[in-house]
Amino acid sequence: MFDEEQINVPKDRIAALIGKVGSTKKQIEELTKSKLNIDSKTGEVLIENKDVFMLHKTEEIVKAIARGFSPEKSLLLLDEEFFMDIIPLKEIIGKSEKEIHTKKARVIGRQGTIRAEIEEKTGTYISVYGNTIGIIGNALNMDLAKQAIEMLLNGAKIESMRVFLDKRISKSKEFKL
Repeated sequence: MFDEEQINVPKDRIAALIGKVGSTKKQIEELTKSKLNIDSKTGEVLIENKDVFMLHKTEEIVKAIARGFSPEKSLLLLDEEFFMDIIPLKEIIGKSEKEIHTKKARVIGRQGTIRAEIEEKTGTYISVYGNTIGIIGNALNMDLAKQAIEMLLNGAKIESMRVFLDKRISKSKEFKL
């Protein structure tokens, strides 16, 4: 008997989920032993799997692709060390599209420099898509990246966020020694 889960994927992310000639869909199905039924007109994706754990993993991968991550980065979620967290911007910032756009721009930075800096320092992957910011990484690093992003969303100066990250990373290195 199959367990199933249904997810709505934004229509502009369906192509990324399917891949060239169905390659991404096939890869996900093979790696997770799942069946993906994708309705490209509505964006509905039905996931079927006999194994509840793999059903959940497949759901996370599909959600990651839906939130703007590349299939390659999304497949990292198969590793038990990797997790995904989604920051819902409307809950933090409010419904003002202008304010959301401004805050997203702060997190991304000019030509993606701030996002890249947070990714590099924390060993995570960050996707800014729609009204969400997604983070993929191990639990500790993901939490650190989330705190840095939330600082920027709450109006902290970029330099303050950098100092925060550097101090936290320095402390974690001391504990590892």
